[in-house]
Amino acid sequence: MRINHCVYPFFCAIFVATNNKMSKYSPRPKAFILLEDGTVFFGKSVGIDGTATGEVCFNTGMTGYQEIFTDPSYYGQLMVATNAHIGNYGVNDEEVESNQIQISGLICKNFNFEHSRPAADESLFDFFEKQNLVAISDVDTRALVSYIRVNGAMNALISTKVDEMDSLQQQLQKVPSMKGLELASKVSTTEPYFEGDPNALIKIAALDLGIKKNILRNLVARNAYIKVFPFDTDFETMSAWNPDGYFVSNGPGDPEPLTGPIEVASQVLAANKPLFGICLGHQVIALSQGIPTYKMRNGHRGINHPILNLETGKGEITSQNHGFAIDREETENNKNVSITHLHLNDNTVAGIRVNGKPCFSVQYHPEASPGPHDSSYLFDQFIQLIQNQKK
Repeated sequence: MRINHCVYPFFCAIFVATNNKMSKYSPRPKAFILLEDGTVFFGKSVGIDGTATGEVCFNTGMTGYQEIFTDPSYYGQLMVATNAHIGNYGVNDEEVESNQIQISGLICKNFNFEHSRPAADESLFDFFEKQNLVAISDVDTRALVSYIRVNGAMNALISTKVDEMDSLQQQLQKVPSMKGLELASKVSTTEPYFEGDPNALIKIAALDLGIKKNILRNLVARNAYIKVFPFDTDFETMSAWNPDGYFVSNGPGDPEPLTGPIEVASQVLAANKPLFGICLGHQVIALSQGIPTYKMRNGHRGINHPILNLETGKGEITSQNHGFAIDREETENNKNVSITHLHLNDNTVAGIRVNGKPCFSVQYHPEASPGPHDSSYLFDQFIQLIQNQKK
C-alpha cells in the first residue's frame, strides 16, 4: 500500500453543519479513499459514517450535482466531483433523474452544509443523510483525478474507518470489475408504468435500462404517450401494446451481458419499426448489429464534450456519461450501419444510423440534464421518424 503525498493534510478547513448535526468548531472525522492499486488519498467525513465501494470515476460538470447523483447510469460508482464546491445550492425535489441517489459514494473538495438558493427544499447533507450515503470532502481532487486519468478507472472504496484500512483492502479486492457486470436489473422498473397524456398522438414503448426522468419529459413534451417496460421485457410483450415507436434507454454497467435487450433491438429492426437509443441503448443497438463494445480507460463524463455531426457538418456541445463505447473499426466495416456522430476529443463513435431502417442512436445525452441543449433536435428527429412511418 502506498500513500499519495499530494493529498491535503488533516488540518483542512472546517465547515459549519446546520441543525446542530456537529459542533461549529469541532473537527470532522478523518476519512480516506483506497484505490484498487493500493494508493490512498485522505480527507474528512461529511458526517455519515461507513464504507462504500465501486468503480471510481469523475464528472467535469460545474453544475447539476443533484442530477448526477440521481442518474441511474452512475449506479455502482464512486463519484469524484471536479467542481470545488458541492452542496452550495442545496437540493430541489424537482431536479432528480430517479427516485433515489444512485452513486455509491461522493468524493469532493469542499462540501457545503449551508446553501443559499431560495428554491432549495433541503440541504445536500440532509439529502445524503436520508439515504445514508457515505461522502468525504477536503480531498485533493485535482491530484486524484490526475491519478485516475493516468492510471485508468479502477475499483476503490471510501471509508471513515481509518483504523481498519488493512482489512478494508481485502474487502476491496472482492468488488467485481465493471467489465462484464450487468447492472440494468438493479435500476430498472419492476413493473410497467405510463408517462404523458393517453390521448397523445404518438405511443412509444421504452425499455428501461436505467432511464432518466428528463428523457421521458422530453418525449412527453413532444406529444408522446410512453409505456416504460422493465429491462427484461421481450419484444412480444412490448409490441402487444401496439406502439408507434420504440426507445432503448441509458443505464449502468457493461452492455454485452444484456442479451435480452439486444434481442429486442434486433426484433424491432426486423419488424421495421422506429427505434431510438441513448447511451447504453446506443450500445445495445450496435451489439444487435454485430458491432462489439469495449471498456474505455476513463470514459466520458461531463457537460462540455464536443461532437461532430457528420450529416450536417455542425459541431455540438454535449452532456455525456459512459464508460463503454462501440468499436469504431468494426462500425466502419459494417455495411448495415453508418456513423453519424464522432467525439472530437478522441474520435470515438458517438452516433450511428442503421441503413435502410428507421433507427438511429447516440452515445451522449440529448436531454442534457444538466448540460447544453445543442442536441435536443434528436428527439424531434425521432418523433418525425415515427410520424413518417405512420404515414
